[in-house]
Amino acid sequence: MDARGLDWLLVPLHQLVSWGAAGAMVFGGVVPYIPQYRDIRRTQNAEGFSTHVCLLLLVANILRILFWFGRHFESPLLWQSIIMILAMLVMLKLCTEVRVANELNVKRRLFADFDPHHFWHWSSFADYVQCVLAFTGIAGYVTYLSIDSALFVETLGFLAVLTEAMLGVPQLYRNHHHQSTEGMSIKMVLMWTSGDTFKTAYFLLNGAPLQFSVCGLLQVLVDLAILAQAYTFSRHPPKPAPHMAHPTSAKAL
Repeated sequence: MDARGLDWLLVPLHQLVSWGAAGAMVFGGVVPYIPQYRDIRRTQNAEGFSTHVCLLLLVANILRILFWFGRHFESPLLWQSIIMILAMLVMLKLCTEVRVANELNVKRRLFADFDPHHFWHWSSFADYVQCVLAFTGIAGYVTYLSIDSALFVETLGFLAVLTEAMLGVPQLYRNHHHQSTEGMSIKMVLMWTSGDTFKTAYFLLNGAPLQFSVCGLLQVLVDLAILAQAYTFSRHPPKPAPHMAHPTSAKAL
């Protein structure tokens, strides 16, 4: 049977694989946060999760959506950003409610106070929403005014993916500072690495803008560096120190 005779099988199979890859791109980024969300709900303790992860992911994905208006890219990447924004808002809501419930006699902190010392550490989820809307409005207005500038559009896209690519750097720094990966889930890092590898391959194979591929490769390198830290520190564990803070896992696909 020649290749033409197999078209009835190969064409639907290729389409099915494409849909599967697109679905993985859209929803794969939020999967690592599901066990984290369930753990926070179960323990009513959000200390192990840094809400700055939500901040960076919200900024990165808002910028990516604005970049789409200047230069259209694959639809699954656009939907991935929308899903990730919704997921990070859900995480923020839970973390804020749990943290505030555990705080006693603490003065209420508001976004409208514009106090830099309390930035992204407010007492109500509504304040985070106000901040996100303010950033989206300002960034959207600037993008509207500069949308005809190719340099601005390309810079916007680079900032979007670079912000997301830097999510692993705080974890890398914490591990180095404490000379330990205690408190960090190796399974999570393996999920980051596999997800970032798949995402980067998807970028390369589907002709995504160059910024996406370059920063995807950077994410994979950071993931591998964190895994190397885990291997090194497990072989040469430091002497325990009193009141040593445990590093927290902070990363996205």
